[in-house]
Amino acid sequence: MPVGAFCVRNDYGAKAFGGAAPPAGDPAHRYVFAVHALDVDDLASQGVDADVSPAVAGFNLRFHTIARAVLVPVFGH
Repeated sequence: MPVGAFCVRNDYGAKAFGGAAPPAGDPAHRYVFAVHALDVDDLASQGVDADVSPAVAGFNLRFHTIARAVLVPVFGH
């Protein structure tokens, strides 16, 4: 990741991207990725770091979002 970037804990409990992994034979799954434009240079300046909960990160992200784009790819085996 770029200097200054970090991950907060995900649904798996890890600070990493878990990837798309639908079970073999399942219908295709939708995956939602959101990209936010912020009114601050970074959320670390707002007290958000890799140790905050995903809820705290999300609250601060939404509070500082001035634009948002959503990508919804579909993937299956």
